[in-house]
Amino acid sequence: MSDDGSAATTDPTAITRIAVTADDVVTALETNWRSDRHTVLRITPPFSARMRARLHRRVPDDDGDAVHVEPSALVAAPPAYPHPDETADRLREAGTYTTERHHERHAEAVEAWREAVRDAFVDAVELSTPSGSHRVGVAYLG
Repeated sequence: MSDDGSAATTDPTAITRIAVTADDVVTALETNWRSDRHTVLRITPPFSARMRARLHRRVPDDDGDAVHVEPSALVAAPPAYPHPDETADRLREAGTYTTERHHERHAEAVEAWREAVRDAFVDAVELSTPSGSHRVGVAYLG
């Protein structure tokens, strides 16, 4: 038996709800947009009704029975990630560009993006399983 009283199994369709930290979702999404590293939220067996999804850098030879959730699947219409050049262009157009101001404004834009992502979290997600798509609820921690 698992902590939630359900029997543990290798069948991911036993999952009814996943828990994931809000920071892990934001970090995974940001990593995927800023680099060529592929980051997912990973759920590992044995599976039970309530499971934890954790940040995981996916590599080509990932195998096994783990379920991987794309971070973008946890966000409804994710906002575009702010690009430093766009921040610089806006400051130059306003005639207020300095290196320090650019750094400050871009840091503010990234923080606003992170908050917008948190505001767009979904309540449920489809997991890809060997027997097909399986819908589960999502609880965000933190």
